[in-house]
Amino acid sequence: MHNPSPRLHVRVERFPIRGSFTIARGSKTEAVVVVAEIHADGIVGRGECVPYARYGESVEGVAAAIGAMAAAVAQGLTRTALQQRMPAGAARNALDCAFWDLEAKRAGLRAHALAGVPAPSPVVTAYTLSLDTPQAMARAAREAARPVLKLKLGGDEDIARLDAIRAAVPEAALIIDANEGWNGGNLMHNMEACAQAGVRLVEQPLPAGDDALLERVPHLIPICADESAHDRAGLPRLIGRYDAINIKLDKTGGLTEALALAEAARGAGLDLMVGCMVATSLSMAPALLLAGQARFVDLDGPLLLAHDRAPGLVYEGSLVYPPEAALWG
Repeated sequence: MHNPSPRLHVRVERFPIRGSFTIARGSKTEAVVVVAEIHADGIVGRGECVPYARYGESVEGVAAAIGAMAAAVAQGLTRTALQQRMPAGAARNALDCAFWDLEAKRAGLRAHALAGVPAPSPVVTAYTLSLDTPQAMARAAREAARPVLKLKLGGDEDIARLDAIRAAVPEAALIIDANEGWNGGNLMHNMEACAQAGVRLVEQPLPAGDDALLERVPHLIPICADESAHDRAGLPRLIGRYDAINIKLDKTGGLTEALALAEAARGAGLDLMVGCMVATSLSMAPALLLAGQARFVDLDGPLLLAHDRAPGLVYEGSLVYPPEAALWG
């Protein structure tokens, strides 16, 4: 009997955020994700992505870019060939992760075995606090009661925010994410305050175009590239400027490139952070294959939603467990 050609389905889904989510460049009240599904041989492989306007992406554009690959998928496009057919970014991420899921199910194996990496273990994720007033962020830090907090900063009151949060949760490990919100004028003042507060990591303090400044200032604490770090092509520019990189599958264009980037970055002496956009467990699951190599894990997207998809990842406080096969991989 002839097997029908693989079929690609694309859909947009919306998940309300609990309250709202605010960073230096704006707020949102829902997570809008694009899901790619490849149907083949009675099996469905799924992947999810989050289009990001900062990188010139829109929901409509990403959904269309995935949909445009339907004919190639039907003609037998492979995950390896996909890497050359689409650029790094959200659209390729959804399709790449759908291929991984499909391959794992077809082989009767888990995705980590196909990838040749150790089985993921439960890991502690950072929990993100939205940008707000110092008082509101301190209150949110107390209420969250998490071992690792990631603070969204990027405004005039950042040192007041940091001081208020540190006073509220003296034991918590703190990561700062300025989302390109600092500048050459306040960088060292802010970094000194972070060092005094015992901050573990500062993520993307300056606009990506100003990275060269980081070569000329002392790194009082490790500095991590986020908006400046996408895939392996941009890795050489980060050496000497950053101490770590935040690997997000929506930036690398999927797990395939993320695994290769992680290896290359570690080879270059950079620490790893595995990060996410605000999205469901389907976005987090593939990233958990990288968590074992990472010094910092920030896969709290589902914790910021009013509700996650089912089945989802299991979170016990800040401990996130590897995905069941029914979710992904």
